[in-house]
Amino acid sequence: MENITAISVCISYGLAFAMIWLGNVFLGRSRQLALVPPALPLGKVSVWVYKPFDLFGLVAIAGVFFMMMMLGFLAERLEPKPVVEKELAVSVETLVFSIGFQIFVAGAAIAIVARRVNLVHWLGLRWKQWPLVIAIAPVTVLLMWTFFAGMQAAGLMELLEKLGVKKVQDTVVIFQEEKDMVVVGLMAFAAMIVAPICEEIVFRGYLYPVAKKFAGPWLAAIASALIFSAAHGSMSALLPLFVFGVVLVALYEFTGSIWAPMAVHCLFNSATVAIQMLVRFGYIPDGVVQ
Repeated sequence: MENITAISVCISYGLAFAMIWLGNVFLGRSRQLALVPPALPLGKVSVWVYKPFDLFGLVAIAGVFFMMMMLGFLAERLEPKPVVEKELAVSVETLVFSIGFQIFVAGAAIAIVARRVNLVHWLGLRWKQWPLVIAIAPVTVLLMWTFFAGMQAAGLMELLEKLGVKKVQDTVVIFQEEKDMVVVGLMAFAAMIVAPICEEIVFRGYLYPVAKKFAGPWLAAIASALIFSAAHGSMSALLPLFVFGVVLVALYEFTGSIWAPMAVHCLFNSATVAIQMLVRFGYIPDGVVQ
């Protein structure tokens, strides 16, 4: 992990929590002074189940991601720099731990809410219009790719290079160059199955509505997207993932069901993995996609 990545993670978390706190203070004072009427509910994501205690849950879960990022940063700072840059390496054990960690955090979010509300109602799992994901997922992914291509055309990669940030994510390098296919398989499984399920439960299912309850939908969308992007630990993908996080929140609010953002997340990650595999086996020239 780049040093600048760890710094960006700290800044992102600070901004996220500052916006939640300031939004809560501002809205609370405004209502007490009767300057503005209470805000009407926006979207279909309900917040009635959440209590002040859930702010501690929000801080605890987000704090776990923050600690993981900081531990990686400290490990990099303490490890002596090699004279020759070595190839990226990841072990099966590390990937199994990562998958288990994501499942644990999602389970923690579920455990916090499970005694107060039926999980089916909480996440909108009985969404009657669920066939809409057949159209929503590919259209959203195509729009996101178009947006990302626009950012690259606008010079995002050149800007990152000037800032000393690696343009290619470590995961991309591993997908294309890792010799151990068990590692590649586990990474693909984590990206296509584990991440879309666990991350949607944590970031959209729990963190976003808690923040919405105490700071309003707009600040909550920004804060949860910041945490989502920072938690991935990649400075080069920070802005794209932030935009992706906001889009996933919008889909959750529009449909009221976690199935929509989960389907989009799954398709987006699966398409990304498929493209990297095509590059790996020579069907797409190296360097065309990053």
